Amino acid sequence: MNVRRRLIPTVATAAVTALGLATLSACSGSAAAGNTDKFDVVASFYPMAYLAEQIGGPHVHVTSLTEPGQEPHDLEISAQQTAQLQESDAVLWLQGLQPAVDKAIGQSEVKTKIDAAGLTSLEEHGNEVGGHAAGHDDEHGEEAGGKDPHIWLDPVKYAEVAEGVGKAFEKADPDHAADYRKNTAGLVARLDALNTEFKNGLAHTKTRTFITTHAAFGYLAERYGLTEEAISGLDPESEPSAARVKDLEKMAKADGVSTVFYETLVSDKTAKTIAEDAGLKTDVLDPVEGITDHSRGDDYIQVMRANLKALRTALGTK
Repeated sequence: MNVRRRLIPTVATAAVTALGLATLSACSGSAAAGNTDKFDVVASFYPMAYLAEQIGGPHVHVTSLTEPGQEPHDLEISAQQTAQLQESDAVLWLQGLQPAVDKAIGQSEVKTKIDAAGLTSLEEHGNEVGGHAAGHDDEHGEEAGGKDPHIWLDPVKYAEVAEGVGKAFEKADPDHAADYRKNTAGLVARLDALNTEFKNGLAHTKTRTFITTHAAFGYLAERYGLTEEAISGLDPESEPSAARVKDLEKMAKADGVSTVFYETLVSDKTAKTIAEDAGLKTDVLDPVEGITDHSRGDDYIQVMRANLKALRTALGTK
């Protein structure tokens, strides 16, 4: 069941959470990407680095372009990072998410370029409010009707990307192809199990609608038959207008919404303002763009399970 998310444009906004790479055992943000005796991979941000580390295991050295505390969408590439790109054996990124990364990779001479956006299907989410197209524009390309890049929040799509990355690693570093194949199969199995957890865990709920401050969960909502009501924009300090709060109150009552979700490192001011005025609760729903000390888990799988728990509580599991 594919339920399109509806975007609620408003002056109340919340930037994408500033998350970075922190806990990958095979990752070293300080070492130069091309100065090791391993298969050197530059990853654009955490979800890509996680794939590289899980699939590559001890054979890879992963460097993330997005450091802890950086906001992935607005990343600017330094001269040092440009040099790292040139020296690496492979680069793994998600085209359309980070414009500066797209440009740098386009200008680099890296032999193996792996674009996650080309390994699964990207969809257009209709961003509708009461049947009318939303007038919101987002400078990161997530405007109404645009392709949604947040494919890693759908375990099924993420598994498709993992399979493509594994094949690319096998081709680029054939000496370790058997290990890459084995590691890919193991990761896909874990993602399949996560998908089953979400499917079963969200099968029977009192409501199918949830509110977020960032429109990142469209694929997740579609996969499990939910509807995301997203308050999206660029200024996390702006406050919702009285008219917008009134619209949200009506929607919350009509759809049985209980919770406004916010992100770990973004100000919760907007979410709490809306929740207080509408008589709703607040909680964290993590877009998993990185792992920090504020994350509810040490890696992708753990944080996604925390997201499932939060959704089950908010939606009212039967």
